Formats: sequence, structure tokens, C-alpha cells
Amino acid sequence: MKRKIIIEIISSLLILLFLYASVSKWLAFRTFIGDMNNQPFPNWMTPYLVWSIPFIEVLIAIGLIFEKTRVPALYASLVLMMAFTIYTVAVLCHAFLYIPCSCGGVIKKLTWPQHLVFNLFFVGISILGIWLKKREPVAAVRAVEA
Repeated sequence: MKRKIIIEIISSLLILLFLYASVSKWLAFRTFIGDMNNQPFPNWMTPYLVWSIPFIEVLIAIGLIFEKTRVPALYASLVLMMAFTIYTVAVLCHAFLYIPCSCGGVIKKLTWPQHLVFNLFFVGISILGIWLKKREPVAAVRAVEA
């Protein structure tokens, strides 16, 4: 029972993160586009990134809601947060000349070291969620599915 509560808390935190991030990007869409154009990626990628990133964040959040899609969504959370974390590490290692933050809302106000801690927290809880789901008794999983 305790495991289920922890999994629910982890899923809820990730849902809040991804919904908040995607909605704040859409609410300040022009700013988000400008920030993405200033990233160290080629500008031809901007149209794909500005539509796909918020969309993927929403898909992951929806996947985390449902028991049948929770494990794939936890893996997707891990992959996305790892990508953001690798980018943050590259920024902190001065790999880029100009480093705008294309995050949305209050997350944009974080310093790069704070971004790293923030991202590592969500990487960690994604890993914990995956681990807890994999250790769930099979009978409990079947009971939920029925």
C-alpha cells in the first residue's frame, strides 16, 4: 500500500511538472519561439521543437494518469528529463556561447545550477517510480487491470 502511495505521489509530481511546463510555454508562445531560435540548435528545428516539446509533455502527463500507461510514461519522463539534464550540464560546462532558457513560467527564473538540481530531482523520482512499479506484485497489477 505504501508503494502505491509513493508511485501516486511521483506520478502526480511529474504530471504537475509537465502540464505546468507545457501550458506556460503555450501561454507565452512567442517568447518560447524566440528562446528556441536562440538555442544552439539550427533554426530549421525550431518549428518542430516548439510544437513537439509541449505536446510530448502533455502526452507524458496523460500517460502518467492511467495505470496501463504509467510505466511507459515513467520511462518517457526519464528520457525527457535526462535530455534536459544533459543540456543543463552542457550549459554549466560552457559548451555554448549563448544560453537562453526556453523553460516556461517560474522554472525560467532558476539559475543553471538550480536547474540541474531541479532536473536531477525529477530524474531521480522517475527512476524510483520505474523501480517501484517493476517491484509491484503481479497479483496487485492484475487486480488493478481487472
